[in-house]
Order: sequence, then C-alpha cells, then structure tokens
Amino acid sequence: MRILAVEDQVKMAAFLRQGLMEVGYAVDVAESGLSAEALAAENDYDLIILDVMLPDQNGIDTARHIRRDGFTGPILMLTALATTKDKVNGLDAGADDYLTKPYSFDELLARVRALLRRKSSTGGNSILNYADLELDLIHRKVKRSGTDISLTTKEFSLLEYLMRNPERPLGRVSIAEHVWDVHFDSDSNVIDVYINLLRKKVDTPFSKKLIHTVVGVGYVLKETV
Repeated sequence: MRILAVEDQVKMAAFLRQGLMEVGYAVDVAESGLSAEALAAENDYDLIILDVMLPDQNGIDTARHIRRDGFTGPILMLTALATTKDKVNGLDAGADDYLTKPYSFDELLARVRALLRRKSSTGGNSILNYADLELDLIHRKVKRSGTDISLTTKEFSLLEYLMRNPERPLGRVSIAEHVWDVHFDSDSNVIDVYINLLRKKVDTPFSKKLIHTVVGVGYVLKETV
C-alpha cells in the first residue's frame, strides 16, 4: 500500500518515512501543501498523513483541496493544536482521524491500520485471492494451496500489487511507483531481483506457475492453461 506523508520538518518526515517503510508501506513525502496537492493528483495513494502546520498553507485547506480534487481515501491529520474546535475544523475539511503531537509511532501505526481496515471493509476486501493464492492484508499472511508462505515486507508489498492487478501486465515504472516511491532509481535491477525472490517462494514449490515475465513490459500474475 502507498502512503503520502505531508510534513515540513525534515527530521520528522524522515522518521515517518523510515518507520512506515520498515513495516511494508511505500511512502512519498511532501514538505508543503501545494506539493502534497500535486502528488495526490498524480499518484494513487491508499492513505494520506497530513500535518496541519505547513509553510505555504495549512493542512486544513490542503485536505479540503485534496478532497475537492477527488481523493477518496482516508486522511490522518497530525497537529499540535488539540482543542475541540481545531479537531472539528480538520474533520469538516475531510480528515478521517486526528492525532495530536507529540504522539508515539506505535499509536500512529495503529491508526493507519485502523483507517486502512475501514477502507477495506467499505470499499474492498482485506483478503486477496487469485487461483490458489491467498493474501491477508490485515494480518499480513500469505498462503498457497493452504501452505503458509513467509515473505519479507517488500516481497509482501510486491505480491499485493500483483494480486490487486491480476492478469494485467505491469511495467517496471508502475511497480516502482506503487511498491517503492517517487525516488526509486528506474535504472536499478532491484525489481527483477525481488520478482525472482518472490518466485522462489510463491512459484518454485508448486507445479503451476503464477508470476510470468512479459517481454518488453514487465510482469503479470496469471494462471496458465
């Protein structure tokens, strides 16, 4: 899943990005309201973490603009302003939840998981299935033909993207944007490396192969006859 973190404090933004990436999320960072709006318009995010105090415009206006431009996913607003009026203004602008600074990272993760669960329960399923492959988004577990498969956080994210787009050829740029982030080096072979690692776990032990190379394009999750 891909998250946009909007935070103008460099150290806090780096802390957010690193912590979220360590648990398997792809994370882009914006340091201003206008850059957040531009990224939200260009990319498909599952959730936005939005600081209220930004250098160009406040997060409340940014949330309102992002909603106006069509973003329907959850928004978690971060702020040092803790009055009821502040929270009401944020929620009225389109935020789904409010977290007051200072906060623990564990609490932030819990709220992110809760918002994504809520999104899954209203607009999708927390269990992805294709052929005999099953991926549990909430408990982050994978099974094939009833056999548990242990994946790293990045392998899990890569498989999730493939399973959200079954039988659709996915290019390396598209994979990079959804599984890594906007700073990904498109000339790197890391996607091919991770595909090979994933194949060893998801395909090699089984007779039917699901992850296929599309020459000149990228990869596809597909059953072969």
